[in-house]
Parts: sequence; structure tokens; C-alpha cells
Amino acid sequence: MPVNPELVGRVFPPTDAYLVGREKVREFARAVFATDPQHLDPAAAQSLGYPDVVAPPTFAMVIQDLTLQQLLAEPDSGIALERTIHAEQRFRYTRPIVAGDELTGQLSIVGVRAIGKGAMVTSEAEITDAAGAHVVTATSVLLIGGDE
Repeated sequence: MPVNPELVGRVFPPTDAYLVGREKVREFARAVFATDPQHLDPAAAQSLGYPDVVAPPTFAMVIQDLTLQQLLAEPDSGIALERTIHAEQRFRYTRPIVAGDELTGQLSIVGVRAIGKGAMVTSEAEITDAAGAHVVTATSVLLIGGDE
């Protein structure tokens, strides 16, 4: 089945809140070689005015993944994971993510462009904190290969 062009404009329900843990931030920082002390040491982060360790910018992908799982589970999407490549990623921040944040993501599909037998699917995940304030918008482009 080809990618469903009617995905454009679809908005998914918000995810359950994700509590950002200090150890998760530290693990992620080590995994992406983010060695700045603010990512690992609460005192270093507090000296910069943050309440706890600051997540590296790409940490938003952890929450965005929860939203993308909703898309991949859509029976009418035409997206097969085995034919999917994560082609592009962008983040637009209002403020950094810090340990202790409770974040919720809501996915919108903003584009489907046919490419040969496949398609490019562009999505935006609006990630907000417990007060409903914007933290980051994570934009992903998925390249979906066509059927053989």
C-alpha cells in the first residue's frame, strides 16, 4: 500500500506525560558525547540558572518517538517500518529540557510528498510542559520506500 496522502493535516492525541529523569538525561548525554557539565552535574546546571541537569538538544527525540509510534501504528498510513529511513530532524526550542520536566507531545502530519514509488512524510511534534507551555517543536522527515 502506498503512503496515504490523506495523512496531511491529521493530528494525533497528546501522549501521556513523560517525566524527564536526571539519570536519563545523563545516559543520553553520554550516548551522544555531550560532555558539557550542565548535562551531567546538577551543581553546574544550577550555576547556569537551571533547576537540574539540562538535556542535550536532541533529547527531544525521546518524546517525539512516542508521537511517531502513533503514526506508525495507524493502519491506513501505508508506512511500513522496514521500508522507513529517518531522513531529517530539526528542533525549534522555546527553552531547554531539564530533569524534572513533565513533557507531552502531540504529532501533526504536515506533508506527504510522493517520490517514485515511495514518499516523504513530514511531521511536527509540539512538546509542552506540565503547564501547557511550549518547550520544543520537533520536525521529522521520514523517507518511505515503495513496495517492491
